[in-house]
Amino acid sequence: MTYQVKLRVFEGPFDLLLHLIAKRELDIYEVSLASITEEYLDYIRSMQDLDLEVATEFLIVAATLIEIKAARLLPGPPVDEETALALSERDLLIARLLEYRAFKDAATQLASMIADNAGFIGRRVGPGKEFDHLCPDLLARVTPADLAGIAARALAPRPVVSLDLSHITPIRVSVAEAIAAVMALLAERPAITFREITKGCTTRIDKVVRFLAVLELIKRGHAEVDQSENFGEITVRRGSGDARADVGVIDEYEGAPPTDAEHEA
Repeated sequence: MTYQVKLRVFEGPFDLLLHLIAKRELDIYEVSLASITEEYLDYIRSMQDLDLEVATEFLIVAATLIEIKAARLLPGPPVDEETALALSERDLLIARLLEYRAFKDAATQLASMIADNAGFIGRRVGPGKEFDHLCPDLLARVTPADLAGIAARALAPRPVVSLDLSHITPIRVSVAEAIAAVMALLAERPAITFREITKGCTTRIDKVVRFLAVLELIKRGHAEVDQSENFGEITVRRGSGDARADVGVIDEYEGAPPTDAEHEA
């Protein structure tokens, strides 16, 4: 649907809708298109000397309004295909109405700017030679030695910033010590919950280390775990073998050393 429609009174069907909406002082987002259908059709009937193209554009909008009004008046289920189609047509019409209003407002603003600046004529030549002395010579006092010094400073390596970290207390954790603590608990009882394993932990990192300790024990076959349900209690059970021989060779951060099978793989 073209936007360039000029009539004696209105300019295009969207202008007519804008006029009807403004006359009722309705918000464009809350407009009930069915409420202005009759007045819209009355205006079309009163038109004279309307060419075929313009009349077609007006009738397209009128047909959409009638379809929307009929969908609202005819009985039927709350939501069906016809109602959904009518609502989609209504949304499309309002979207086009908003788009048209945006373009029309922009055109009005551009026309105002053109009118305000119609008396100005742009200069098509540069400044005359008599004004050359007004331009300052920015390099008048700069020597080649100055340029060399600037380049040397720009290319010189930047000093490495050293941050003083002496005031930060390092966090010292030991997976080996955590494994020993878990094995001590399993020596007293054959099964224990992970909540009980982390009962004495005061920080999050301590709980993480206890969890890593359990993983290391599972990996080496010294412990088994089960969980009856998602997010349920985790139960750690004593496995086979003696974990005390492995505690001393487990690194604090990198986990247990690879086994013979892992070396062969």
